[in-house]
Amino acid sequence: MRAARLYEYDEHMNVELKLDNIPAPQISKPGEVIVRVGAAGLCRTDLHIIEGVWKDIQDPQRTLLPYVLGHENAGWVEDVGPGVTSVKVGDPVICHPLRSCGVCLGCRRGEDMYCEHGSFPGLNCDGGFADYLLTNERALIKLNPNVAPVDVAPLADAGITAYRVAKKAARKLTPGQYCVVLGVGGLGHVALQSLHELCGARTIAVDRSENARKLARELGAHHVLDGGDHVVQEVRELTRGGAHAVIDFVGELGAEQLSWQMLRQGGTHYIVGYGGAVQVPTVHMVISEIAIEGSLVGNYLELVELMELNAEGRVKLHGQHYRLEQINTAIDDFKHRRIIGRGVIIP
Repeated sequence: MRAARLYEYDEHMNVELKLDNIPAPQISKPGEVIVRVGAAGLCRTDLHIIEGVWKDIQDPQRTLLPYVLGHENAGWVEDVGPGVTSVKVGDPVICHPLRSCGVCLGCRRGEDMYCEHGSFPGLNCDGGFADYLLTNERALIKLNPNVAPVDVAPLADAGITAYRVAKKAARKLTPGQYCVVLGVGGLGHVALQSLHELCGARTIAVDRSENARKLARELGAHHVLDGGDHVVQEVRELTRGGAHAVIDFVGELGAEQLSWQMLRQGGTHYIVGYGGAVQVPTVHMVISEIAIEGSLVGNYLELVELMELNAEGRVKLHGQHYRLEQINTAIDDFKHRRIIGRGVIIP
């Protein structure tokens, strides 16, 4: 099969993925499923992997290189292993990004990302920038008949990451309160729609890209700001004292230091994007009683919920399509912010 593989890490990203012909994955255990990839999302984590940010986290005992990236996958069931009953060959499916075990305490709690024995295709084993992907039955959700894999693949990770944090914020936000969405890219545009579905808060979309701001307006953001030098002051004036929540999908390049400054007393800064470091004076945290909370991907049930909203047309994915042989063009476009919404790789 064809597969786009990473051969070396480079913090300056002066390397390209190589399109190889490699053996297709084979089922070796009960519960495993092979998916013919219909589409795979391109994620900022893929850029961080290329930069080497994850190399000591993936598996410090061995090198994974060369291996196949791609952790946002959807397609059709190609083959099933012993004991698989919930899907059959030909079913269109979306894959939760983690192949979880189902029996550890994290899985028993319903938090797939806490799985003690899980594997993460595209991160610590071969992923979906290829013709076929090996996953397991627990990861699969059958698609609604009117939903195509190419239209939803990035929801497998970007989507549930955005939905999970929007759901966290929505539990605290009440009608008339303000939530800032910092970064209206592949995740932010899903979070914006999810917030509108989950609560009655007013949304403020912030992005340096005019195309992203245009998309935010089309998606119904109540206010749209350009993220310039005075954005903190603009938010505080617009909200008459500060936002009740800020969701940071950037997490680096200085954005992580702006977010907590936008909060009013008692507000919460949700961190989703990463790469930087948050530094807040402890006296400010005490006096203002602000909270800083991380948010990691999402669980299986949250992906089920998001797919229901998508099937009903209430949360849509805006994607830009590339063929598998265009993978390096897609990465370059993503790196230079030429993609509106999410990049989608189609084998």
